[in-house]
Amino acid sequence: MSDIIKNMLDFFKSLRFIVLIIILLVGIIPVTFFKIYYLNTYEDNLIQSRIDRLKKVSVVTKNTIITSDYMNTQSSSAVDAELSQVATVFNGRTMIIDKAFKVVKDTYSLNEGNICMSESVIQSFRGQNTVQYSEEKSYIEIALALSSSEKNMEENLFDGVLLMTFSIKDISEDVKQERDRTNIILIIIWIVVITVAVISQLLISRPFKKMAASIDDVKLGQFDRRLSYDGYTELIEVAESIEHMMNRMKELDESRQEFVSNVSHELKTPITSIKVLADSLIMQENVPAEMYREFMTDIVAEIDRENSIITDLLTLVKLEKKTETLKIEKINVNGMVELVLKRLRPIAAKKNIELVFESFRPVSAEIDDVKMTMVISNLVENAIKYNILDGWVRVSLNADYQYFYLKVSDSGIGMPEEALSHIFERFYRVDKTRSRETGGTGLGLSITYNAIIMHKGDIKVHSKEGEGTTFTVRVPLVYAP
Repeated sequence: MSDIIKNMLDFFKSLRFIVLIIILLVGIIPVTFFKIYYLNTYEDNLIQSRIDRLKKVSVVTKNTIITSDYMNTQSSSAVDAELSQVATVFNGRTMIIDKAFKVVKDTYSLNEGNICMSESVIQSFRGQNTVQYSEEKSYIEIALALSSSEKNMEENLFDGVLLMTFSIKDISEDVKQERDRTNIILIIIWIVVITVAVISQLLISRPFKKMAASIDDVKLGQFDRRLSYDGYTELIEVAESIEHMMNRMKELDESRQEFVSNVSHELKTPITSIKVLADSLIMQENVPAEMYREFMTDIVAEIDRENSIITDLLTLVKLEKKTETLKIEKINVNGMVELVLKRLRPIAAKKNIELVFESFRPVSAEIDDVKMTMVISNLVENAIKYNILDGWVRVSLNADYQYFYLKVSDSGIGMPEEALSHIFERFYRVDKTRSRETGGTGLGLSITYNAIIMHKGDIKVHSKEGEGTTFTVRVPLVYAP
């Protein structure tokens, strides 16, 4: 019991941390992943938006260069104004390269007159306009083919290339600022989630704490203490199971105390009688031989009764030990019952009781011969003892493919309904006075019950006062350890 309670307490303690971790994981991990996804999407959207806008600007610039016949004149105020405006607005650099790969215009005025044969320029002369984005260097490069006229452009006769490079460091700055904002929001969310998690686990674990406190009291032996629980169906089911176990433990404890009391009483009664008889002999002088013999006969009877109680107690203890083993053999149950009835017929004849055996089929089963003989003897002997004069006892034996069934019925005095649930308890007697007159120890049915349980069997009783009693025993034909 203490181990079970300890495991329950450990479970309740760990449950609080499990709930806390689950709430934290459910609350923080999705938000963290969303933050990463949002920042990546935000940066990609800004870059794509900038590329789309720069494509439009580059097309406008290219058209301005073509319409102004810049490739032939290499001088145009409209082109200079356009290039200056683009450089100012988009922080870019523009170069115009002729068909000899010579830079004829550079808004930075660094490479004019130099040769430029980059991969983008070569692809543009082949009619493949390019757009390149470098995350490492933070720039976007656009290369477009140029012609001296729109007609040459339509015929893919290229006279130069427009190479435009734009810095996107401003986008990086925007992303950094957005990351700082999302980090602040994320920290706030974390604080909220942690606060909610702590409060939630406190609220969730409150019923478990109450139950744990109740279990602590039970652990100290207060079996009458009711468990404190509410709120959760699962918790109620656990608490009900524990209460059922507590009630069972209480019953076992009361049964143990009652058993000790009954053993003490049963063993003390014959000893008291022996002492009274012996003292009577000692206190009298010149006791007649007849009285002396009578007293000694009574003393021997009490000694026999004491011995019978001790023998039954030892038998019961032996049967209840988990280490007790059965000597299983293939036994003819019909023959076993007949031998028991043959031995008990003289006892039945003294009360003119008819003893009948009805066998429906031959039955062989894997059982312990000694213990099953004891079962049959106890049931039939009780049916004879607690019967009426000129009554009857009927024993029937039947079987199916899995079990054999032994039924012992009598025409005896019967038992009240409230006694039926206690008759297999040790030292329980329906009528103590009548039981002592018949010489019973109150252990026979308890021994019978344990022997049947050892065989993986079952026993049921049906009885009414004044109408007799029927015991039905069911035992497997094949013993399964």
